[in-house]
Amino acid sequence: MNNSIVAIVGRPNVGKSTLFNRLIQRREAIVDDVSGVTRDRHYGKSDWNGKEFSLIDTGGYVEGSDDIFEEEIRKQVMLALEECDIIVFVVDVTTGISPLDESVSILLRKAKKPVFVAINKVDNAMREADAYEFYNLGLGDFYTISSINGSGTGELLDALVEEMEDVKEEEESLDATDELPKFAVVGRPNAGKSSFINALVGKDRNIVTDIAGTTRDTIDTTYNKFGFDFKLVDTAGIRKKSKVKEDIEFYSVMRAVRAIEHCDVAILMIDATRGFEGQDQNIFWLAQKNRKGIVILVNKWDLLEKETNTMKKCEEMIRKEIAPFTDVPIVFTSTVTKQRLLKALETAVEVHKSRSNKIATSKLNETMLALIENFPPPAIKGKYVKIKYCMQLPTPTPQFAFFANLPQYIRDPYKRFIENKMREIYDFKGVPITIYFRQK
Repeated sequence: MNNSIVAIVGRPNVGKSTLFNRLIQRREAIVDDVSGVTRDRHYGKSDWNGKEFSLIDTGGYVEGSDDIFEEEIRKQVMLALEECDIIVFVVDVTTGISPLDESVSILLRKAKKPVFVAINKVDNAMREADAYEFYNLGLGDFYTISSINGSGTGELLDALVEEMEDVKEEEESLDATDELPKFAVVGRPNAGKSSFINALVGKDRNIVTDIAGTTRDTIDTTYNKFGFDFKLVDTAGIRKKSKVKEDIEFYSVMRAVRAIEHCDVAILMIDATRGFEGQDQNIFWLAQKNRKGIVILVNKWDLLEKETNTMKKCEEMIRKEIAPFTDVPIVFTSTVTKQRLLKALETAVEVHKSRSNKIATSKLNETMLALIENFPPPAIKGKYVKIKYCMQLPTPTPQFAFFANLPQYIRDPYKRFIENKMREIYDFKGVPITIYFRQK
């Protein structure tokens, strides 16, 4: 099931980031149980009444907040409208309606997306009365909140979740019947994504069927290439977008969020001449956090001067950057010479298969319990941990529960040991897996 993507927009200093932080904290401790994960300040998962969704704070991307140009905010709002499902427009009750608020509201009124107006800094009855001025924005009802102390955020979240419910049923019925792997080609601007997609699907796009699947009118197109059937989730090159000249983090993250949320396997393309940069790491983390399959393509390999160990060194460098999740296939490609493009596709198909791998409980217990007996968790404060039983959970992606008498005494190094062994035995290359230790 695809999660909804909610964007928080508004001019600088109205409290967008405070609201963002408050909304993701409800969920952060659970979602970020991967140690060593780089936090991206502007993207998070939130959960309200059991409904998970993704949140994007557009504000954090604008440099030099106060002297910001109206143009820059306009671009961000347009992009948020294009890539997200729901918009939360944050305004500040203490300053009233500013000219910038008015120009943002004009864009939002034209949009065919649900918009929720959140009036921030309403922390007393007097300010509650001031809030009525914002009806003049012409965006209908509003929610009065205080990001600092959290008042009003519950009502806002209830309304957001209700809006999401309407979108999902149709999507789920489509997802259930759809067995083909969905690939998203993601990466920084100029890494060669469009050339890869063109090389993959040919100029004539080799279209087999068109299914207008989602409510967002994106068309998942089925391709057949090199003997594989697969779908491409819209990314660079598939839908022509207005060219964005500035290579700002925001634009590439926003596109990546959208593509990654709707795919099974993210093909992360990096530019061999630039190495694995911070932005690549952000996109990698997004895919990993969303439990998607991942394949890394090092493109423009033809442009590099080669020595004996160039490939090995490059691979080691990437694995160091993506630690602790280092079990990811890395393929060196060139879209110009067509080198290893088939290998890249084959690898993505393999990762997709592993991601939907189901292991029989009896087999899992036979293998893992024998291994645990030989390498039990170390005793802590004289307490001996006994793991008695394990099973794969009925989730779309590989998640496992191990039942123990004292799960609270199992430390991270042992959890990583179990994960690494499972990767070795069951071939989960490129697939994030989640392991829980529970009370038996």
